Amino acid sequence: MPNVVVLDNGGGFCKAGIGGNMDPAAVVPNCLGRPSASKKWLIADQLQACDDLTSVSLRRPFDRGYLINPDLQKEIWDRIFRSLLRIDPTLSSLLLVEPLFNLPSIQRSTDELIFEDFGFSSLYVADSPSLVHLYEASHRPDGFVSKAQCSLVVDSGFSFTHAAPVLQNFTVNYAVKRLDLGGKALTNYLKELVSYRAINVMDETFIMDDVKEKLCFVSLDVARDLQIARKRGKENLFKSTYVLPDGITHVKGFVKDLDEAQRYLTVQDEGSPPPPGTTDELNHLEVTEKPEDRRRIDLTKNVVYYFPLMINYFAGMNQAGLAECIVRAINSCHPHLHPVLYERCIILTGGSTLFPRFAERLKRELRPLVPDNYQLKISTQEE
Repeated sequence: MPNVVVLDNGGGFCKAGIGGNMDPAAVVPNCLGRPSASKKWLIADQLQACDDLTSVSLRRPFDRGYLINPDLQKEIWDRIFRSLLRIDPTLSSLLLVEPLFNLPSIQRSTDELIFEDFGFSSLYVADSPSLVHLYEASHRPDGFVSKAQCSLVVDSGFSFTHAAPVLQNFTVNYAVKRLDLGGKALTNYLKELVSYRAINVMDETFIMDDVKEKLCFVSLDVARDLQIARKRGKENLFKSTYVLPDGITHVKGFVKDLDEAQRYLTVQDEGSPPPPGTTDELNHLEVTEKPEDRRRIDLTKNVVYYFPLMINYFAGMNQAGLAECIVRAINSCHPHLHPVLYERCIILTGGSTLFPRFAERLKRELRPLVPDNYQLKISTQEE
């Protein structure tokens, strides 16, 4: 029986593995990169293994969520299939996850890559929302999603965010709503903020991605948190220090004080219990430097003082927010589905939904837009 290769081909990362395995065998950047100290372009796992990624030049096969450079994508896939998965495409089938509403011209280019260049024996093309729904239903066969056979999948990834109703494992295309905002826009906006206020980091994509993933969070009360962010000294619970690489002593950036970076967790509404998972959120940060290295480094130089709250504002974006997108997507479905989707079946997936307190903030913004007689339940993926 031939191998079934599963490939989630995202704008930011490629996730690939063999069907039947619990975890992907390869999760690599979907791009080529050339560090300033290198003369050659690095690809996939080579880029991940590079110690110094400061001022790296990037070439991506995707733009605004869609494939624009098939030749570049072919190089990345070739590395994944032959070096990381070590499979023979001619003896394998492929399950490919592609963006919603992929253009026919892009689909033809993808088919040419898969059948003519790699020679796969067969291909199945799926979209992310239907697979997320299917996974949730099969993972919890006695759960409400499995019994109702419908859900609303909120997929926020690298390039954009979709609110997609799914009915009986099929995405309801006419009801899908899209927000042109994802992890790439967040990173770029963060680069602009830091470059304007502190030091030029416009070429430091990987460093600012690391800052975003380790220090950003979702505010539960924007007006209150803005007041806290304006305070000085220890009263500003959002101030964090990120040490930039110097290329000699340490080649990767890191958070100076993990406790300082998590002080925002102490800010909560009156009468509410401490946020769940506080300890887990503190421990999820990856510590790449030894304690003795941190003491030896002069932390008064090459640092960025970061206020995570400021990422909430995007000037000039004339689009509805995520809560409005969800309401519009549900209202586009049959009225009989409205209470089911609101009360039991909103599922979050995608890397941009992993920010702390994302689900809680979304629920607060949805509540005023949803009829009072409906309950709200938002589920998150385990990974």
